[in-house]
Amino acid sequence: MLMVGLAAGMPLLGSCAKPAIDSKVLTVWTVGREGEAILTLLPDFERAHPDIHVKVQQLPLTAAHQKLLTAFAGGSTPDMTQLGNTWLPEMVALDALEPLQARVDHSTVVRQDDYFASIWSTNMIDGTLYGVPWYVDTRLLFYRRDLLKAAGFDAPPHDWAQWRQMLAALSDPQRHGWGILLPTNEYEQLMSLALQQPDPLLRDGGRYGNFESAGFKRALAFYVDTFRLHQAPGITNVEAGNPWSEFGRGVYAFYLSGPWNIGEFRKRLPAAQQGDWSTAPLPGPDDSRTGIGSAGGSSLVIFRASTHKDAAWTLIEYLSQPTVQRRFYDLLGDMPPRRSSWEGGALRDDPKARAFREQLEKARPTPAVPEWERIATEMQLVAARAIAGELTIDQAAAEIDHRVDRILEKRRWVLDHPRPAAEHAR
Repeated sequence: MLMVGLAAGMPLLGSCAKPAIDSKVLTVWTVGREGEAILTLLPDFERAHPDIHVKVQQLPLTAAHQKLLTAFAGGSTPDMTQLGNTWLPEMVALDALEPLQARVDHSTVVRQDDYFASIWSTNMIDGTLYGVPWYVDTRLLFYRRDLLKAAGFDAPPHDWAQWRQMLAALSDPQRHGWGILLPTNEYEQLMSLALQQPDPLLRDGGRYGNFESAGFKRALAFYVDTFRLHQAPGITNVEAGNPWSEFGRGVYAFYLSGPWNIGEFRKRLPAAQQGDWSTAPLPGPDDSRTGIGSAGGSSLVIFRASTHKDAAWTLIEYLSQPTVQRRFYDLLGDMPPRRSSWEGGALRDDPKARAFREQLEKARPTPAVPEWERIATEMQLVAARAIAGELTIDQAAAEIDHRVDRILEKRRWVLDHPRPAAEHAR
Protein backbone atom coordinates (compact mmCIF):
# COMPACT_ATOMS: atom_id res chain seq x y z
CA MET A 1 0.00 0.00 0.00
CA LEU A 2 1.36 3.42 -0.95
CA MET A 3 0.30 6.78 0.34
CA VAL A 4 0.55 10.06 -1.56
CA GLY A 5 3.77 11.91 -0.68
CA LEU A 6 4.09 15.58 0.16
CA ALA A 7 5.96 16.27 -3.05
CA ALA A 8 7.04 14.29 -6.06
CA GLY A 9 10.33 12.48 -5.72
CA MET A 10 10.25 12.13 -1.92
CA PRO A 11 10.98 8.57 -0.76
CA LEU A 12 8.00 6.84 0.82
CA LEU A 13 8.77 3.86 2.98
CA GLY A 14 6.61 1.38 4.82
CA SER A 15 7.02 -1.41 7.31
CA CYS A 16 6.89 -5.01 6.17
CA ALA A 17 3.72 -6.07 7.99
CA LYS A 18 0.36 -5.73 6.25
CA PRO A 19 -2.04 -3.43 8.10
CA ALA A 20 -5.08 -5.02 9.66
CA ILE A 21 -8.41 -3.83 8.31
CA ASP A 22 -9.21 -1.89 11.50
CA SER A 23 -5.65 -0.69 12.17
CA LYS A 24 -4.58 2.90 12.64
CA VAL A 25 -2.18 4.15 9.97
CA LEU A 26 0.43 6.26 11.71
CA THR A 27 2.44 8.57 9.44
CA VAL A 28 6.01 9.30 10.52
CA TRP A 29 8.52 11.54 8.79
CA THR A 30 12.25 11.13 9.24
CA VAL A 31 15.22 13.08 7.92
CA GLY A 32 18.08 11.41 6.08
CA ARG A 33 19.28 7.91 6.85
CA GLU A 34 17.27 7.54 10.08
CA GLY A 35 14.31 6.51 7.92
CA GLU A 36 16.12 3.39 6.78
CA ALA A 37 17.08 2.43 10.34
CA ILE A 38 13.60 2.90 11.77
CA LEU A 39 12.21 0.45 9.21
CA THR A 40 14.47 -2.21 10.69
CA LEU A 41 13.05 -1.51 14.14
CA LEU A 42 9.36 -1.42 13.18
CA PRO A 43 8.52 -5.13 12.75
CA ASP A 44 8.89 -5.79 16.48
CA PHE A 45 6.75 -2.73 17.24
CA GLU A 46 3.95 -3.77 14.89
CA ARG A 47 3.96 -7.32 16.24
CA ALA A 48 3.46 -5.90 19.73
CA HIS A 49 0.87 -3.40 18.48
CA PRO A 50 -1.06 -5.05 15.63
CA ASP A 51 -3.63 -2.23 15.69
CA ILE A 52 -0.98 0.32 14.59
CA HIS A 53 0.52 0.32 11.10
CA VAL A 54 3.41 2.76 10.58
CA LYS A 55 4.13 4.51 7.29
CA VAL A 56 7.56 6.14 7.18
CA GLN A 57 8.40 8.97 4.82
CA GLN A 58 12.08 9.84 4.46
CA LEU A 59 12.87 13.49 3.76
CA PRO A 60 16.22 14.51 2.29
CA LEU A 61 18.15 16.71 4.71
CA THR A 62 18.48 19.54 2.19
CA ALA A 63 14.73 19.79 1.71
CA ALA A 64 13.34 18.67 5.07
CA HIS A 65 13.01 22.11 6.70
CA GLN A 66 11.03 23.56 3.80
CA LYS A 67 8.87 20.43 3.49
CA LEU A 68 7.88 20.68 7.15
CA LEU A 69 6.94 24.34 6.79
CA THR A 70 5.01 23.63 3.61
CA ALA A 71 3.13 20.78 5.27
CA PHE A 72 2.19 22.98 8.21
CA ALA A 73 1.00 25.80 5.95
CA GLY A 74 -1.06 23.35 3.91
CA GLY A 75 -2.52 21.49 6.87
CA SER A 76 -0.87 18.23 5.81
CA THR A 77 1.54 17.49 8.64
CA PRO A 78 2.19 13.84 9.57
CA ASP A 79 1.28 12.40 12.96
CA MET A 80 4.85 12.64 14.21
CA THR A 81 8.30 13.48 12.96
CA GLN A 82 11.97 13.55 13.77
CA LEU A 83 12.95 17.17 14.45
CA GLY A 84 16.42 18.63 14.90
CA ASN A 85 16.90 20.49 18.16
CA THR A 86 17.51 23.81 16.39
CA TRP A 87 14.28 23.44 14.40
CA LEU A 88 12.05 22.76 17.36
CA PRO A 89 11.69 26.41 18.54
CA GLU A 90 10.40 27.39 15.10
CA MET A 91 7.71 24.71 15.12
CA VAL A 92 6.73 25.73 18.64
CA ALA A 93 6.44 29.36 17.53
CA LEU A 94 4.02 28.18 14.82
CA ASP A 95 1.99 26.36 17.50
CA ALA A 96 2.43 23.19 15.44
CA LEU A 97 3.49 20.75 18.18
CA GLU A 98 1.67 18.89 20.91
CA PRO A 99 2.92 19.43 24.51
CA LEU A 100 4.15 16.15 25.97
CA GLN A 101 4.78 16.65 29.69
CA ALA A 102 1.47 15.05 30.75
CA ARG A 103 2.31 11.93 28.74
CA VAL A 104 5.81 11.77 30.22
CA ASP A 105 4.38 12.08 33.73
CA HIS A 106 2.24 8.97 33.16
CA SER A 107 4.85 6.97 31.25
CA THR A 108 6.65 3.96 32.70
CA VAL A 109 9.19 4.08 29.84
CA VAL A 110 10.24 7.72 29.31
CA ARG A 111 12.00 8.83 32.51
CA GLN A 112 13.26 12.39 32.45
CA ASP A 113 15.97 11.79 35.07
CA ASP A 114 17.58 9.14 32.83
CA TYR A 115 18.24 11.63 30.02
CA PHE A 116 21.25 13.93 29.74
CA ALA A 117 19.93 17.14 31.25
CA SER A 118 21.13 19.51 28.53
CA ILE A 119 19.63 17.34 25.78
CA TRP A 120 16.30 17.18 27.56
CA SER A 121 16.31 20.97 28.02
CA THR A 122 16.54 21.55 24.26
CA ASN A 123 12.96 20.24 24.10
CA MET A 124 11.69 22.68 26.73
CA ILE A 125 10.43 25.99 25.34
CA ASP A 126 9.16 28.55 27.87
CA GLY A 127 8.75 25.79 30.43
CA THR A 128 6.75 23.43 28.19
CA LEU A 129 8.03 20.08 26.87
CA TYR A 130 7.46 19.50 23.14
CA GLY A 131 9.78 16.64 22.24
CA VAL A 132 11.49 13.51 23.54
CA PRO A 133 15.20 13.20 22.62
CA TRP A 134 15.84 10.43 20.10
CA TYR A 135 19.59 10.67 19.57
CA VAL A 136 22.30 13.11 20.61
CA ASP A 137 25.23 14.88 19.07
CA THR A 138 28.13 16.86 20.47
CA ARG A 139 31.38 17.92 18.79
CA LEU A 140 34.74 17.00 20.30
CA LEU A 141 38.28 16.07 19.31
CA PHE A 142 39.36 13.19 17.15
CA TYR A 143 43.13 13.06 17.47
CA ARG A 144 46.17 11.12 16.31
CA ARG A 145 47.58 9.73 19.52
CA ASP A 146 50.73 8.48 17.75
CA LEU A 147 51.52 11.94 16.39
CA LEU A 148 51.01 13.52 19.80
CA LYS A 149 53.30 10.96 21.39
CA ALA A 150 55.99 11.54 18.76
CA ALA A 151 55.80 15.27 19.55
CA GLY A 152 56.29 14.58 23.28
CA PHE A 153 52.69 14.64 24.53
CA ASP A 154 51.33 11.68 26.48
CA ALA A 155 47.68 12.80 26.64
CA PRO A 156 45.25 15.02 24.72
CA PRO A 157 44.87 18.65 25.86
CA HIS A 158 42.71 19.68 28.82
CA ASP A 159 42.70 23.43 28.23
CA TRP A 160 43.35 25.94 25.48
CA ALA A 161 46.92 26.67 26.60
CA GLN A 162 47.88 22.99 26.28
CA TRP A 163 45.99 22.74 23.02
CA ARG A 164 47.84 25.72 21.58
CA GLN A 165 51.19 24.12 22.51
CA MET A 166 50.23 20.91 20.74
CA LEU A 167 48.90 22.70 17.67
CA ALA A 168 52.18 24.60 17.38
CA ALA A 169 54.27 21.45 17.74
CA LEU A 170 52.22 19.49 15.21
CA SER A 171 51.92 22.16 12.50
CA ASP A 172 54.32 22.31 9.58
CA PRO A 173 52.54 23.98 6.63
CA GLN A 174 55.62 23.75 4.40
CA ARG A 175 55.31 19.97 4.63
CA HIS A 176 51.52 20.14 4.35
CA GLY A 177 51.01 19.25 7.97
CA TRP A 178 48.49 21.07 10.14
CA GLY A 179 47.51 20.86 13.76
CA ILE A 180 43.78 20.76 13.02
CA LEU A 181 41.14 20.93 10.31
CA LEU A 182 38.53 23.65 10.94
CA PRO A 183 36.56 24.16 7.70
CA THR A 184 35.82 27.88 7.42
CA ASN A 185 32.24 27.31 6.21
CA GLU A 186 31.16 25.24 9.24
CA TYR A 187 29.86 27.11 12.28
CA GLU A 188 29.78 24.20 14.72
CA GLN A 189 33.44 24.50 15.71
CA LEU A 190 33.35 28.19 16.64
CA MET A 191 29.95 27.71 18.26
CA SER A 192 31.37 24.93 20.45
CA LEU A 193 34.16 27.20 21.67
CA ALA A 194 31.67 30.00 22.31
CA LEU A 195 29.38 27.76 24.37
CA GLN A 196 32.28 27.14 26.75
CA GLN A 197 32.13 30.77 27.84
CA PRO A 198 30.10 32.07 30.80
CA ASP A 199 28.51 34.75 28.61
CA PRO A 200 25.30 33.75 26.77
CA LEU A 201 25.27 34.15 23.00
CA LEU A 202 22.02 36.15 23.12
CA ARG A 203 20.82 38.58 25.77
CA ASP A 204 17.60 40.11 27.07
CA GLY A 205 15.50 37.01 26.57
CA GLY A 206 16.88 36.33 23.12
CA ARG A 207 16.08 39.81 21.86
CA TYR A 208 19.65 40.87 21.01
CA GLY A 209 23.01 39.38 20.16
CA ASN A 210 25.66 39.17 22.85
CA PHE A 211 28.65 38.61 20.59
CA GLU A 212 30.53 41.67 21.84
CA SER A 213 30.78 40.01 25.24
CA ALA A 214 34.23 39.27 26.61
CA GLY A 215 33.55 35.53 26.48
CA PHE A 216 32.62 35.35 22.81
CA LYS A 217 35.52 37.58 21.79
CA ARG A 218 37.85 35.26 23.72
CA ALA A 219 36.49 32.27 21.78
CA LEU A 220 36.66 34.11 18.47
CA ALA A 221 40.24 35.21 19.13
CA PHE A 222 41.36 31.64 19.88
CA TYR A 223 39.60 30.41 16.76
CA VAL A 224 41.03 33.09 14.46
CA ASP A 225 44.52 32.78 15.95
CA THR A 226 44.56 29.10 15.00
CA PHE A 227 44.50 30.19 11.35
CA ARG A 228 46.73 33.24 11.83
CA LEU A 229 49.41 31.05 13.42
CA HIS A 230 49.15 28.61 10.47
CA GLN A 231 47.90 25.78 12.68
CA ALA A 232 44.81 25.23 10.49
CA PRO A 233 44.41 25.76 6.74
CA GLY A 234 41.94 28.48 5.74
CA ILE A 235 39.83 26.20 3.54
CA THR A 236 36.20 25.09 3.33
CA ASN A 237 35.05 21.52 3.72
CA VAL A 238 34.75 21.30 -0.08
CA GLU A 239 38.41 22.25 -0.49
CA ALA A 240 39.42 19.87 2.30
CA GLY A 241 38.53 16.88 0.14
CA ASN A 242 38.50 13.59 2.03
CA PRO A 243 39.14 14.42 5.71
CA TRP A 244 39.33 10.74 6.74
CA SER A 245 42.21 9.83 4.46
CA GLU A 246 43.97 13.13 5.20
CA PHE A 247 43.64 12.42 8.91
CA GLY A 248 45.05 8.95 8.30
CA ARG A 249 47.97 10.37 6.34
CA GLY A 250 48.79 12.74 9.20
CA VAL A 251 47.89 15.94 7.33
CA TYR A 252 45.78 16.85 10.40
CA ALA A 253 46.53 15.78 13.96
CA PHE A 254 43.16 16.96 15.32
CA TYR A 255 39.69 16.94 13.80
CA LEU A 256 36.76 18.56 15.62
CA SER A 257 33.66 16.58 14.69
CA GLY A 258 30.72 14.46 15.84
CA PRO A 259 29.98 10.84 16.80
CA TRP A 260 29.18 9.56 13.30
CA ASN A 261 32.88 9.78 12.49
CA ILE A 262 33.73 6.94 14.89
CA GLY A 263 32.22 4.59 12.35
CA GLU A 264 33.72 6.46 9.41
CA PHE A 265 37.28 6.28 10.76
CA ARG A 266 36.88 2.60 11.60
CA LYS A 267 35.65 1.94 8.10
CA ARG A 268 38.04 4.16 6.16
CA LEU A 269 41.37 3.73 7.97
CA PRO A 270 43.34 0.48 7.63
CA ALA A 271 43.44 -1.99 10.50
CA ALA A 272 47.06 -1.12 11.22
CA GLN A 273 46.03 2.47 12.04
CA GLN A 274 43.06 1.75 14.31
CA GLY A 275 45.21 2.09 17.41
CA ASP A 276 46.71 5.39 16.24
CA TRP A 277 43.62 7.55 16.83
CA SER A 278 41.18 8.24 19.61
CA THR A 279 38.68 10.81 20.88
CA ALA A 280 38.85 13.34 23.71
CA PRO A 281 36.49 15.86 25.31
CA LEU A 282 36.82 19.39 23.96
CA PRO A 283 39.51 21.38 25.80
CA GLY A 284 38.16 24.39 27.69
CA PRO A 285 39.49 27.94 28.16
CA ASP A 286 40.70 26.64 31.52
CA ASP A 287 40.77 23.24 33.18
CA SER A 288 37.42 23.78 34.93
CA ARG A 289 35.59 23.99 31.60
CA THR A 290 37.07 20.97 29.85
CA GLY A 291 34.45 18.83 28.15
CA ILE A 292 31.84 21.51 27.56
CA GLY A 293 30.42 21.45 24.04
CA SER A 294 27.22 21.85 22.09
CA ALA A 295 24.12 19.80 22.91
CA GLY A 296 22.76 18.73 19.55
CA GLY A 297 20.74 15.91 18.14
CA SER A 298 17.21 15.10 17.12
CA SER A 299 13.94 14.52 18.95
CA LEU A 300 10.58 12.92 18.31
CA VAL A 301 7.55 15.22 18.29
CA ILE A 302 3.80 14.87 17.73
CA PHE A 303 1.91 17.40 15.65
CA ARG A 304 -1.13 19.08 17.18
CA ALA A 305 -3.17 18.21 14.08
CA SER A 306 -2.54 14.46 14.45
CA THR A 307 -5.62 12.28 14.82
CA HIS A 308 -3.52 9.42 16.22
CA LYS A 309 -1.70 11.04 19.13
CA ASP A 310 -1.98 8.03 21.43
CA ALA A 311 -0.54 5.74 18.75
CA ALA A 312 2.26 8.24 18.08
CA TRP A 313 3.14 8.32 21.77
CA THR A 314 3.19 4.52 21.85
CA LEU A 315 5.78 4.56 19.07
CA ILE A 316 7.82 7.22 20.88
CA GLU A 317 7.86 5.03 23.99
CA TYR A 318 9.01 2.05 21.93
CA LEU A 319 11.84 4.00 20.28
CA SER A 320 12.84 5.33 23.72
CA GLN A 321 13.50 1.91 25.24
CA PRO A 322 17.21 1.43 26.05
CA THR A 323 17.37 -1.89 24.18
CA VAL A 324 15.87 -0.29 21.06
CA GLN A 325 18.20 2.70 21.33
CA ARG A 326 21.18 0.33 21.43
CA ARG A 327 19.95 -1.35 18.27
CA PHE A 328 19.54 2.08 16.70
CA TYR A 329 23.16 2.89 17.59
CA ASP A 330 24.35 -0.41 16.10
CA LEU A 331 22.55 0.44 12.85
CA LEU A 332 23.66 4.06 12.41
CA GLY A 333 26.06 5.14 15.13
CA ASP A 334 23.54 7.70 16.41
CA MET A 335 24.21 7.99 20.13
CA PRO A 336 21.38 7.49 22.64
CA PRO A 337 20.16 10.32 24.91
CA ARG A 338 19.55 8.07 27.93
CA ARG A 339 22.26 7.11 30.40
CA SER A 340 20.82 3.62 30.83
CA SER A 341 21.12 3.03 27.08
CA TRP A 342 24.90 3.34 27.47
CA GLU A 343 25.08 0.58 30.09
CA GLY A 344 24.95 -2.32 27.65
CA GLY A 345 25.81 -3.30 24.11
CA ALA A 346 28.67 -1.94 22.02
CA LEU A 347 28.65 1.49 23.67
CA ARG A 348 29.49 0.29 27.16
CA ASP A 349 33.02 -0.93 26.37
CA ASP A 350 33.88 1.25 23.37
CA PRO A 351 36.90 3.44 24.24
CA LYS A 352 36.23 5.71 21.25
CA ALA A 353 32.73 6.51 22.56
CA ARG A 354 33.81 7.19 26.14
CA ALA A 355 34.71 10.84 25.50
CA PHE A 356 31.26 11.47 24.03
CA ARG A 357 29.58 9.96 27.09
CA GLU A 358 31.68 12.24 29.32
CA GLN A 359 31.01 15.38 27.32
CA LEU A 360 27.27 14.78 27.09
CA GLU A 361 27.03 15.37 30.84
CA LYS A 362 28.41 18.90 30.35
CA ALA A 363 27.02 19.82 26.93
CA ARG A 364 25.13 23.11 26.60
CA PRO A 365 22.17 23.87 24.34
CA THR A 366 22.18 26.66 21.79
CA PRO A 367 19.73 29.56 22.27
CA ALA A 368 16.14 28.35 21.90
CA VAL A 369 15.04 30.86 19.27
CA PRO A 370 13.62 29.99 15.82
CA GLU A 371 16.23 32.19 14.17
CA TRP A 372 19.25 30.37 15.60
CA GLU A 373 20.49 28.63 12.45
CA ARG A 374 20.40 31.92 10.52
CA ILE A 375 22.30 33.55 13.38
CA ALA A 376 24.95 30.83 13.44
CA THR A 377 25.41 31.10 9.68
CA GLU A 378 25.94 34.89 9.90
CA MET A 379 28.36 34.35 12.79
CA GLN A 380 30.46 32.06 10.63
CA LEU A 381 30.36 34.35 7.58
CA VAL A 382 31.76 37.22 9.65
CA ALA A 383 34.30 34.94 11.34
CA ALA A 384 35.59 33.95 7.88
CA ARG A 385 36.26 37.63 7.19
CA ALA A 386 38.25 37.84 10.42
CA ILE A 387 40.24 34.76 9.38
CA ALA A 388 41.02 36.51 6.08
CA GLY A 389 42.31 39.56 7.97
CA GLU A 390 39.51 41.84 6.81
CA LEU A 391 38.19 42.48 10.35
CA THR A 392 39.71 42.69 13.81
CA ILE A 393 38.17 40.65 16.63
CA ASP A 394 36.36 43.73 17.96
CA GLN A 395 35.10 44.67 14.50
CA ALA A 396 33.93 41.13 13.80
CA ALA A 397 32.08 40.86 17.12
CA ALA A 398 30.34 44.19 16.49
CA GLU A 399 29.41 43.14 12.96
CA ILE A 400 27.92 39.84 14.18
CA ASP A 401 25.84 41.73 16.78
CA HIS A 402 24.66 44.13 14.09
CA ARG A 403 23.53 41.30 11.81
CA VAL A 404 21.96 39.31 14.65
CA ASP A 405 20.02 42.29 15.97
CA ARG A 406 18.58 42.77 12.51
CA ILE A 407 17.58 39.08 12.31
CA LEU A 408 15.90 39.33 15.74
CA GLU A 409 13.95 42.49 14.95
CA LYS A 410 10.68 40.61 14.35
CA ARG A 411 11.21 38.53 17.48
CA ARG A 412 11.56 41.70 19.57
CA TRP A 413 8.34 43.09 18.13
CA VAL A 414 6.42 39.86 18.84
CA LEU A 415 7.75 39.63 22.41
CA ASP A 416 6.95 43.28 23.08
CA HIS A 417 3.41 42.94 21.64
CA PRO A 418 2.04 39.70 23.13
CA ARG A 419 -1.30 38.43 21.84
CA PRO A 420 -4.24 38.30 24.25
CA ALA A 421 -4.54 34.97 26.05
CA ALA A 422 -7.80 34.19 24.25
CA GLU A 423 -5.98 34.07 20.91
CA HIS A 424 -3.77 31.24 22.19
CA ALA A 425 -6.72 29.06 23.20
CA ARG A 426 -7.59 26.11 21.04
